[in-house]
Amino acid sequence: MNNNRLELLLQFYEEDPSDPFNAYALAMEYQNNDVQKAAEYFKFLLDNQPDYLPTYYHAAALFAEIGNAEYAEKLYQKGMQLALNQQNTKTFQELQRAYRAFQDENL
Repeated sequence: MNNNRLELLLQFYEEDPSDPFNAYALAMEYQNNDVQKAAEYFKFLLDNQPDYLPTYYHAAALFAEIGNAEYAEKLYQKGMQLALNQQNTKTFQELQRAYRAFQDENL
């Protein structure tokens, strides 16, 4: 984790916590070094910005990785539905492929 980048991302988030990208960028930055912190930012986004589609792919993968398969499955399903609602075919297909791989691993 790059501390300078983290400090900058935290500053952006503090300046505008309503911008979903700021929380998303923090979740992504924390994902490799502080999984719990990443999960907190993903949960924040899912609770407060549920229409921010980029969250679902990475959040579902993270929760699957930390052993919360049931929650991960719900996130994949919700993300796919949101992608359809937003008519975002590319993201739908990415989520669908990830969900199928997740199902194969969790059968």
